[in-house]
Amino acid sequence: MRILISNDDGYLAPGLAALADALAAIAEVVVVAPDSNRSGASNSLSLDRPLSVQQAANGCYFVNGTPTDCVHVALTGLLDYRPDLVVSGINNGQNMGDDTLYSGTVAAATEAYLFGIPAIAFSQVDHGWQHIDAAARMARDIVQRRFDGLASPFLLNVNIPNLPYEALGPLRATRLGRRHPSEPVIRAQDPRGRDIYWIGPPGACLDAGEGTDFHATAQGAVSITPLQIDLTHKAELAMLARGLA
Repeated sequence: MRILISNDDGYLAPGLAALADALAAIAEVVVVAPDSNRSGASNSLSLDRPLSVQQAANGCYFVNGTPTDCVHVALTGLLDYRPDLVVSGINNGQNMGDDTLYSGTVAAATEAYLFGIPAIAFSQVDHGWQHIDAAARMARDIVQRRFDGLASPFLLNVNIPNLPYEALGPLRATRLGRRHPSEPVIRAQDPRGRDIYWIGPPGACLDAGEGTDFHATAQGAVSITPLQIDLTHKAELAMLARGLA
């Protein structure tokens, strides 16, 4: 198996190194990741400038762009083969519920999915990299399942609690939960007295009921959510058509 690995925390992130080491035991891996932290980059492509690709001493390729740039460049110019799977992560913190719309981790996997390649995004629930080796081992277990019963390509979003491997709960198929709107921006001033604004923290959980990713991980289980790209509001489509007639 050939696996392309990316992330949004940058090519020096501990989560990326742990994931690459774990998967190297079962596959041929290549890492193409951002040159710096690009958390929250979502699915953005850099169209206003050229991109450069460099190779680090550890063999990883790093790109001066977004996670989506990294996968796009790898699939359309850098690699001379088509990977069997693309994985992203392991992210430093959860990507659940509405987070998936902003997440660069999920976006890297999404770009592969758009190219017709199965993809999995991995995140740890809490920040700080605690038990990252356990999370990487669990990620390898999940990759080895191959998910042959799913339509191909598939796009999976996985969130792993920060627990020792033996303490991790079962794998659970989940849906995305929901959050309240984010907290207000944090207003400050720069050294010249001009107002600046920091994006505030995400809101609390609005829907963390049974069956959601929030609910599963709160119980120590590993949440696996199948994602899709079609944003069409199908329930409104017929009503809109009647209104336009």
